[in-house]
Amino acid sequence: MVPRFLPSWRLSHAGALRVQTALLPRVRLVPLVAGPRLVAGCDVSFSGPAHRMCAAVVLYDLRTRAAVETALAVRPARWPYIPGLFSFRELPPLIAAFRRLRSTPDLLLFDGHGTAHPRRFGLACHAGVLFDLPSVGCAKSVLVGSHLPPGPARGSWSPLVDGGETIGAALRTRDRVAPVFVSAGHRIDLPGALEVVLACGGGRRLPEPARLAHQATEALRKRVEARPRRAVRGGYPDFLPAGD
Repeated sequence: MVPRFLPSWRLSHAGALRVQTALLPRVRLVPLVAGPRLVAGCDVSFSGPAHRMCAAVVLYDLRTRAAVETALAVRPARWPYIPGLFSFRELPPLIAAFRRLRSTPDLLLFDGHGTAHPRRFGLACHAGVLFDLPSVGCAKSVLVGSHLPPGPARGSWSPLVDGGETIGAALRTRDRVAPVFVSAGHRIDLPGALEVVLACGGGRRLPEPARLAHQATEALRKRVEARPRRAVRGGYPDFLPAGD
């Protein structure tokens, strides 16, 4: 599975902002055409000692309620952590993992944001546009916006609002458990994104594909850190601090 196109990651902060601005018009927030069967849970963990990004994509079958394929990848950390530009740090290792998948998912589910983003172009939007697949962001914390507490029961939600615009939702995925923050990424709308996240529920706070992907990245990170390899020194070679 490969992206439809792949922009350069060698960018400055200003260059990354221009990429987001250029790709934003490609985002389509439309009702999901058909309910997905194979959902790809996507997660990345950072190994500080090894200076590596550990990515996992877990294909989860909603009919059988089981993981059917897992793809892993480890890549050098090429970009620093910059809120609002998270996709430039996490997408390179995720794309490497996607290339190892044998099956194509029906929908991508990210531990991150879609339109619930200062420029309405979070990780789920960026990846959805690159692969031209329906995508959803399901984050554990808010990047931008405010919300009222949703009701205590599973399925309750309240709008996440920024500047008078509804950009996502605080969703209760389990009774009386802290909500997750759901937003559309690409080729889906907010109601569809909420429906998908609830359909992926495994009785825990996080949807099951995302939870399994996180477990896979943490296990991979521990293996990477156990290797007797020299840590990468210096900064981030693909990030240009000033200019392009």
